[in-house]
Amino acid sequence: MKFLKLIILSIAAATLASTAGAQVVKRNAGDDRNKKDDKSGVAISDRQQAFYEVREPHDADLQWMKVVYRSLDLTKGKNPALYYPEEPNEDGQNMFFIIMRLLANGQISAYEYLDGREMFTDEFKINVQEMLDRFHVYYSEAKGSTEKNRKFVIEDADIPGNEILSYYIIEKWEFDTRSNAMKARVEAVCPVLPRQDDFGGEPIRYPMFWVKLNDIRPYLANQFVFTDDDNNLPRYNLDDFFKLNMYEGDIYKVKNLQNKSLMQLYPEPEALKHAQDSIEKRLRSFDKNLWVPSREELQARAEAKRKLEAEKNGEEVDDENAEKADEKKDDGDKKSARAKSKRASKDDDNKSGSKKKKKNKVKSANVKTTKSAARSVRNRRR
Repeated sequence: MKFLKLIILSIAAATLASTAGAQVVKRNAGDDRNKKDDKSGVAISDRQQAFYEVREPHDADLQWMKVVYRSLDLTKGKNPALYYPEEPNEDGQNMFFIIMRLLANGQISAYEYLDGREMFTDEFKINVQEMLDRFHVYYSEAKGSTEKNRKFVIEDADIPGNEILSYYIIEKWEFDTRSNAMKARVEAVCPVLPRQDDFGGEPIRYPMFWVKLNDIRPYLANQFVFTDDDNNLPRYNLDDFFKLNMYEGDIYKVKNLQNKSLMQLYPEPEALKHAQDSIEKRLRSFDKNLWVPSREELQARAEAKRKLEAEKNGEEVDDENAEKADEKKDDGDKKSARAKSKRASKDDDNKSGSKKKKKNKVKSANVKTTKSAARSVRNRRR
């Protein structure tokens, strides 16, 4: 019996070993995308990259599109979420550190800043080493670096993350016929590095490069940030920050045939501000103006307009009294309309009666004239 038990146990162990060996999957030696990076500690697979990628709508589905360039000031609104922490710590790292690490490791591509003529093709990819030399960022060659795939090691202290106080973004406003709604989609981001020249004075803003947002979305999704000082729980990540349009930025350019910025088209500050506000208002209300408003929407607009006028005049706004006044006004308008309709019907009746009387008079006059004519003829015969 013991011998049989040993035979059965050996057979079971052999079958388990064979099934375990059948589940082993060999990885390609050159597949580095599934390996963790020492600095970033983030592993991004092709499936995860495709999951976070926002696909562009097909041209056949688009009826209207506007390309807008914005400048994000990282000291205003909710934009500081892109700036802090200034240096990597236990809370993570800011967006510029993430971008520079990915460029140094050769995981993403960057493109030249062409001032309104951006082309995200292989022809306009930047040389990372030349970019680092141009902006005086210290680096060293990394292990495994080749001529085709250059990799660099950059220390945290050498990355000018605390100097990046603004970003340029390319924003596309698209009206899709499938959803019948206007959507704003960020296509690319560009860090702006201020540098002083040899003569001093105010620093000059140098756009460094463009990075497609789809290329860095999976890495941004792993970095959670604070969007509100009242709530210290990081509920959103950097990918949500752009996907939900939580940023605040001024429009400095709209794609046009002359390739001119708004400052070139409107040199005066008042005209520039008016142009920015009008473009913003048109983009926000484009899809709303395509549909006929409902009765409730018209009432809400009238109420908002009345409140605004009351606030300008310094009057107190009482919603209940205002609703009662509106109801009384509507009742008065209805009563006046009914009275007008009654008067109009009476007038029509009077007019029709007068016409009938006139016709009867005309008939009676004709009868009298015929009778008198007959009598005159008889008298003549006599």
